[in-house]
Amino acid sequence: MSNSSSITQFLLLPFTDTRELQLLHFWLFLGIYLAALLGNGLIITTIAWDQHLHTPMYFFLLNLALLDLGSISTTVPKSMASSFWATRNISYTGCAAQLFLFTFLVVAEYCLLTIMSYDRYVAICKPLHYGTLLGSRACVHMAAAAWATGFLNALLHTANTFSLPLCKGNALGQFFCEIPQILKLSCSHSYLRELGLLVVSACLGFTCFVFIVVSYVQIFRAVLRIPSEQGRHKAFSTCLPHLAVVTLFVSTSFFAYLKPPSISFPSLDLVVSVLYSLIPPTLNPLIYSMRNKEVKDALRKLITGGISKIIKCPSSTL
Repeated sequence: MSNSSSITQFLLLPFTDTRELQLLHFWLFLGIYLAALLGNGLIITTIAWDQHLHTPMYFFLLNLALLDLGSISTTVPKSMASSFWATRNISYTGCAAQLFLFTFLVVAEYCLLTIMSYDRYVAICKPLHYGTLLGSRACVHMAAAAWATGFLNALLHTANTFSLPLCKGNALGQFFCEIPQILKLSCSHSYLRELGLLVVSACLGFTCFVFIVVSYVQIFRAVLRIPSEQGRHKAFSTCLPHLAVVTLFVSTSFFAYLKPPSISFPSLDLVVSVLYSLIPPTLNPLIYSMRNKEVKDALRKLITGGISKIIKCPSSTL
C-alpha cells in the first residue's frame, strides 16, 4: 500500500515480456511515428510555403497537422523507448506532463474537427456567405478557441486527477498515462469528482459529434443535388473518410474513458488506446490532404523546387 505523496514514478504496461516482440513493437511504432511525422510535416510545410493555400480550409488543416504531430509525439516516443530499453518507468512529473499534453492536444483536435465540419458545410451549402462567415479574423478566433478549450480542459482534468490520493500501487494498465488508469489507483471516493468531469466532457463531446454528423448530413443532401456523377463521387469520396475517422476517434475514446471498470481488460484497453491515439494522427494527412488535388500540386511544386535548388547548388560553386 502506498499513497500519492510516496509515489515518485509509475510503471507503464508493456506490450509483451518477450524481447523479440518488444523489438517488433519498437519497429512497428517507429514506422507509424515516422509516417505521421512525414505526412503531417509535409502538410505543414506545403501550406506554409504556398500562398495559394492560405485559405480558411487549409488554415484549419495546418492546425490539425500541428495537433496530430503533438499528440502522437506525446505518447509514442516514450513507448518506443520503453520497449527498446525494456523499461517500464515514467516519473510522477513526466506522467502528469504526458497526461496534460495528450488531453490538451486531443481535445483541441476534436474541437478543430468540429470547426472543420462547419467550414465544409458553409463552403458547400452556403458558398455565397463563405467569405462573410469565415473571414480571416473569424478563422483565427475559432482556431484559438479550439486550442484554449483543449488547454483549459487538460488543466482541469490533470489538476483534479493528480490531486487524488493513490493507494493501489503505481502500475498503470496502459502504455501511456491515461486518466482512467490513474483513477483505478485511487482509494478515495473523491475520484467520483473526476468521473463527473469526464461525464460532463463526454456530454460536450457528444454534442460536438452530433453537430459534425448534422453538418455532414446537410453536405450529403447538397451533394446529391449535384447533376454530375463525377462531382458527387468526388464529394462523397472526400467526406465519407472524414466522417469515418471522426467516428472511430469518438467511439474509441468514449469507450476508453466511460466504460465500466468491470469490462476492463489489458488487451482490450491497449487496442482501443491505439485506435484513438495512433490511427487518427497517422491517417489524417492522407484523408484530409493527400487526396486533395491542390495540396498534391503544391507539394509537387515544393519537392521539384527543392530538387532543382539542390542540383543548381553544386554547379554554382564550381
